Amino acid sequence: MKKKIINILSLTFILFLMVLFFYYFKKSDSSRWPVALGGVGVCALPLLLRKNNPFPLQIVLGYYLLVFCTTFLGSIASFYYRFEWWDSAVHFYKGILVGFIAITIFKLFISTSIRKNISKWMLFLFILSFTDLTAVLWEIYEFFLDTFFTDTMQLGGNKDTMMDLIFGTLGSFLVSIYSIFRKDKI
Repeated sequence: MKKKIINILSLTFILFLMVLFFYYFKKSDSSRWPVALGGVGVCALPLLLRKNNPFPLQIVLGYYLLVFCTTFLGSIASFYYRFEWWDSAVHFYKGILVGFIAITIFKLFISTSIRKNISKWMLFLFILSFTDLTAVLWEIYEFFLDTFFTDTMQLGGNKDTMMDLIFGTLGSFLVSIYSIFRKDKI
């Protein structure tokens, strides 16, 4: 069932973004067609994990929600420009999503017998560190793209970067706190 849902979501998003790519490419809208094309690649990623996808369906659905909110709503529909709070909200949500991805990775690589002996504070630090590392890598990616290809990802400069990191950390902090209380179930 999960494979079927991933296939349907992936193909629907890919088709939707391909249509947008061709539409904006034909219009020579150089700020939107690259986003649509990048979205096609991002939506295809879950297909690569199709055979042995270790992530629960909720995380896969959350991933597609993030892609939709960033790619389509944020960039193509200009929510990043129209709503001052949009970027912070997306980074907050991404912090939460990646926190739950960190929990899945923890469960995937640490056996049940070893998990019970790991301190809840170590799990807390793992989730917070993993999630914040992804936020830092994302900000490096934004800086790299703005430096060499575009100038639209960090419109607020250092303030934008810091707000992104703060809100991403807040999201990851919530999941890290959640993990302390739910460690026995993780």
